Amino acid sequence: MTKNFFNESTKQSRVKSAIVAKYFTAWARIIIGAQNKNPAQEDKRIAYIDLFAGPGRYSDGTTSTPLRILGVAIKNEDIRQRLVTFFNDKDQEQMNSLEKSIGQLSDVDSLKHPPEISNQEVDETIANTFENKKLVPTLFFFDPWGYKGVTLRLLKSVLKDWGCDCIFFFNYNRINMGLNNPMVKEHMNMLFGAERADKLRRKLSRLSTTKRESTILDELCGALHESGPEYVLPFCFKNDRGTRVSHYLIFVSKNFKGYEVMKEIMAKESSTIVQGVASFEYNPAATQVRQVLFFPSRPHEALRPLDDLGDMLLKEFSGETITMRQIYKRHSVNRPYISANYKEVLQQLDQQQKITAPKHKKGTFGDDVPVTFPRLKGNEQ
Repeated sequence: MTKNFFNESTKQSRVKSAIVAKYFTAWARIIIGAQNKNPAQEDKRIAYIDLFAGPGRYSDGTTSTPLRILGVAIKNEDIRQRLVTFFNDKDQEQMNSLEKSIGQLSDVDSLKHPPEISNQEVDETIANTFENKKLVPTLFFFDPWGYKGVTLRLLKSVLKDWGCDCIFFFNYNRINMGLNNPMVKEHMNMLFGAERADKLRRKLSRLSTTKRESTILDELCGALHESGPEYVLPFCFKNDRGTRVSHYLIFVSKNFKGYEVMKEIMAKESSTIVQGVASFEYNPAATQVRQVLFFPSRPHEALRPLDDLGDMLLKEFSGETITMRQIYKRHSVNRPYISANYKEVLQQLDQQQKITAPKHKKGTFGDDVPVTFPRLKGNEQ
């Protein structure tokens, strides 16, 4: 780690922290709501675990993610009474800084469960601990300086139980270089899986820069899907000049609701929006839409994304009657569209009499509104 890494908070780190804090707030409310509906459940704790926590504040005074999470909890009675927090970093100096900053938080003593601070290396021992422990609903955040410590085994171990989601930092630059570096072969194998990593190394030797990026992301998502979670959502960060990819923030969940909530958050944090469709990218120097891939193996519909969505729906749901919500759940995964995009397109198709839908309030399209798509002829599909 560079000596001055924590001297100043970058624009990218502030966006990253905002995404995590916003998701934590929404996630906690959803989990608490579900717990309240189950009176038989005695343990109603929730948890936030950060294994690479860093200091409490940057030297420029910017609040770090751990303090933002605790700030949310202190202000919310339900969260305050249930939240268990665990912050770890192998750097003792950073942990001392975090502990001091936590102690200075206003009303920190109102938390039912005082934050736990740890100073240890993240290795397979931690993954083993999570594998052999039933977890309360937990949001995990892994933000290492490089890539050491974040493994496929660790990610699988923290996502096995109900209500557990994970957000992790994917250092694309260093991993792109590390895949062909024999000195870090073991680390790459532990992140992708040995067989998948070997296949990826063979592929990368003949690919362009853009193809390398999409292929690496595709293999990462494939590895995560194989380990259990159904929903993987990447958010790209460019460097300060906007000339190349710096890193990704990857969200992983077993639950569509979590995926939907995070997608809305990431869409709002995107630096570019075209026809109401977000780029799912933060570019400090954004002047135009990035012409690469939104999700692995899927073209980014950057030029006419909303227009293209209408055509896709007419083809995919040809001859079906299905509700707006069902359309969204079936079609939106691994595509850059949020619920509002689908509602806007369905309104347009309805006005153009390309679909049939019961009368509904002008300017809206409810989740439960059934839509009948005409059956397209063979040459139209």
